[in-house]
Amino acid sequence: MKFAKWVYLFAGISGLIILIPQYFTRVKFGIDYPPAITHPEFYYGFVGLAVVWQILFLVLSRDPERYRPMMPVTVLEKASFGFAALALHFNGGVSPLILGGAIMDLVLGVLFVMAYFKTRKN
Repeated sequence: MKFAKWVYLFAGISGLIILIPQYFTRVKFGIDYPPAITHPEFYYGFVGLAVVWQILFLVLSRDPERYRPMMPVTVLEKASFGFAALALHFNGGVSPLILGGAIMDLVLGVLFVMAYFKTRKN
């Protein structure tokens, strides 16, 4: 259970550190990774939803046994971005920065699977 606590705590804290600054860098993101963002509601919606997932990871880290049924869903959250970005990369569609984030998500997804199996059922 300690493994699950640490994995989800790390995922939540590191995710918030990465995501919260993005609320203040929309214009810069559009300049660094053109084209410019023309629908900010999608940008902020993505960031907001991702922040909510990080908060869920923090909640899950407090009591992994209780929230064990949510763990497979957290694996899907990591896999959905990780595999999509990987597929885009192999088709020439994402920057190295995005690829790095995708790999990090896939590694966390594997750690989440391990946490699931290491956590006792209630």
